[in-house]
Amino acid sequence: MKELLIKNGFVYDPLNKIDGETMDIAVRDGKIVEEVKKGKTIDASGMVVMPGGVDIHSHIAGAKVNSGRLLRPEDHYKDVELKTVLTRSGVGYSIPSTFTTGYRYSRMGWTTVMEPAMPPLKAKHTHEELNDTPMVDKGAYPLLGSNWFVLEYLRAKMYGECAAFVAWMMNATKGYAIKLVNPGGLEAWGFGRNVRDIDDPVPNFDITPREIIQGLCKVNQILNLPHTIHVHINNLGKPGNYVTTLETMRCVENLATDNKPIMHLTHCQFSAFAGEDWRTFKSASEEIAEYVNSHSHVTLDMGQIVFTNTTTMTADGPFQFTLYQITGNKWVNNDVETETSSGIVPFQYKRKNYVHATQWTIGLELALQIKDPWKILLTTDHPNAGPFTAYPKVITWLMSRKARDDVMKKVNKKTRRKAPLSAIDREYSLYEIAIATRAGQAKALGLESKGHLGVGADADISVYNLDPKKTNLADNPEAITKAFKKAAYTIKDGEIVVRDGEVVNSVNGRTYWVKVETQANLFEIEPELKRAFEKYYTVKYENYLVPQNFSAHQTPVTAKARIKS
Repeated sequence: MKELLIKNGFVYDPLNKIDGETMDIAVRDGKIVEEVKKGKTIDASGMVVMPGGVDIHSHIAGAKVNSGRLLRPEDHYKDVELKTVLTRSGVGYSIPSTFTTGYRYSRMGWTTVMEPAMPPLKAKHTHEELNDTPMVDKGAYPLLGSNWFVLEYLRAKMYGECAAFVAWMMNATKGYAIKLVNPGGLEAWGFGRNVRDIDDPVPNFDITPREIIQGLCKVNQILNLPHTIHVHINNLGKPGNYVTTLETMRCVENLATDNKPIMHLTHCQFSAFAGEDWRTFKSASEEIAEYVNSHSHVTLDMGQIVFTNTTTMTADGPFQFTLYQITGNKWVNNDVETETSSGIVPFQYKRKNYVHATQWTIGLELALQIKDPWKILLTTDHPNAGPFTAYPKVITWLMSRKARDDVMKKVNKKTRRKAPLSAIDREYSLYEIAIATRAGQAKALGLESKGHLGVGADADISVYNLDPKKTNLADNPEAITKAFKKAAYTIKDGEIVVRDGEVVNSVNGRTYWVKVETQANLFEIEPELKRAFEKYYTVKYENYLVPQNFSAHQTPVTAKARIKS
């Protein structure tokens, strides 16, 4: 038995309502237990102890990410990971290589990361890169919002058959959650078109984005998947798109039961734009926050931008084409057969640019104006709004008005005059940070063994050299950034993997996927799928599937479906 005792730390464990209590955390064989009598001891006196960080949305693996690495050799040289006795070398600032990604997350105290955009046809590639990413547990969301099978089933209102297909897809791709990107718009993009709003019919399919969102929400409820539908809205990144965001949230209100979330809107900063064009562009964070504060069926993540040179990448091909036209930067765009699209464009966010500076305020405004921190989670939509390595900065901005004001002094003057952020005094506590970066994310994902320090949880633990009793953290933002940049200790499955910000033990993580358990008499869709593969796909049906033994570290999460034949 391997035992570990973390003594006398200030523990922040929101899922168990522990708010800075001085206590011990005991670990045996990779799980948290009530007590241990021997083994290694970590003295965490004067330090903060939290569950390992969880990232619900970060583009870290797959064909799109690899294309970004090929597109941007200049990104490689900005940040080089040197080989050590324990770690491999690697490169990349906004698009780090696989091993580098794992090391950098672990150094900050993160232990679970989800890849949010997996083209089903390219699932094997995605899993190969996830397998190659050490230190963290992972999962991936198959893109289904413009999938031909989904559109055809939903057009015919065949929700049971659609649920059977999605259940098959989760197994075929070893996927974790239903992802929608610009629902229906990616199918339109295959013909050089897009959809204007959630009631604009998808060309050739006679179905609207509203019906796709509602239909996949019903399917998600039928399958009882651990995470809600994960939605990148139509009209993302366009002035005035907050109206689309509100309509997207409203369109599933009548499907909500028991005050539980049924939809997650991702990187909402990009979806909270007011104005008729870029000249009249402004924040609509107040309108979004007002809606979220009065409804319980939706969660969001921030998509907080950072002033830096980064790489934008998304399955939203039409949006990326527009960004290419705006910037004139080099560009990659791709169509993935009957499933999805993608685009990649390098981008630099500038403090003195009014739009960029306002975007910086919008993410923070959402997090600070939404009253319940369980509803708004911390992300940068890595690498779209900035690399995940900026999380310590974002945490600091949330916790310290002084830190925000220091940045505001340097941004565009018009932003300083107009942004609601200037009038917001709220500062997150460490308890709220633990929700936004750990407990809330694990809860939204339905990962019951993550995001908390209760008995039976996975022993994924972060220890930070930060003493909330000695320092007024809001007045000392440098201390916050320094502590979260390099964890004093990161423990993964009971093993110390990082000490003082340095990797001391390289470990493999799991890859989670959802195995849907259904009744015996499930809809028989396999013959239909095989015929469609022969007609439309460039691969054979049998070669499409990710095998059960593709990785020794694949870990199924069971969902008990409510499908009736």
